Amino acid sequence: MTKTTPLIEELKHRLQQKDNSPLYLRFANTVKQAIQSGLLRQGDFLPSEREFTLSLGISRITVRKALESLDTEGIIIRSRGYGTYVSDKFEYVLKEAKGFSQQVVLRGKKPNTFWLNKSVVQSSDDVAAQLQIQPGTDVFMLKRIRYVDDDPVSIEESYVPATLIQDANDIHISLYAYFRSQNINPLRTISRVGAKMPDSEFQAHIKLPESIPVLVIKQIAFDSQNHPIEYSINHCRSDMYIFVSEE
Repeated sequence: MTKTTPLIEELKHRLQQKDNSPLYLRFANTVKQAIQSGLLRQGDFLPSEREFTLSLGISRITVRKALESLDTEGIIIRSRGYGTYVSDKFEYVLKEAKGFSQQVVLRGKKPNTFWLNKSVVQSSDDVAAQLQIQPGTDVFMLKRIRYVDDDPVSIEESYVPATLIQDANDIHISLYAYFRSQNINPLRTISRVGAKMPDSEFQAHIKLPESIPVLVIKQIAFDSQNHPIEYSINHCRSDMYIFVSEE
């Protein structure tokens, strides 16, 4: 039995259910759930549009629209002459204020965090400018190693106004999950991306060949009132990340 057979059965079951949502969205969401559950894994190939159409009894237009949606989200890769398969890289959408952990889960992977530091410091001029506060104002400096499926992928340093965090020990894997528990809703982000060679600190935590550059993502997150709530500097493995910026 191939991996696509249980996927077809899942799709048949889901598409036969009474639901007012568009058919292509139910199709796309079922594929996402199959990845999250482990039914599909990175690198697995999907049936062709024609095979989906014949097996499910739906139009090719519906299949194509669903696959285009999954392709746009970076969940699958469609290659002419090669086929359609589950993406083997982690695509992180810079514009969405979903946070690292949520985006990892949505792509069927397991996030984790190893905390290096949670402390209150006085904001530097640069941090204060990004957070729109006075220099020297107390901020939490949160530094951690990020993991995707047990692989270390980045070292992230975040600065958050001290007034927004009651107890830093309540922050576990996801800072954004903590924000939402405090009725703080991250809404949008502004990001700047650069690159540099890995330094000794990065190499101490995340071993990389010296020839592979590190992506440096500087990001400001805003709440629903357009107030800055986090300024982060993220050093990421360029061989495992694909960053997507949407207008």
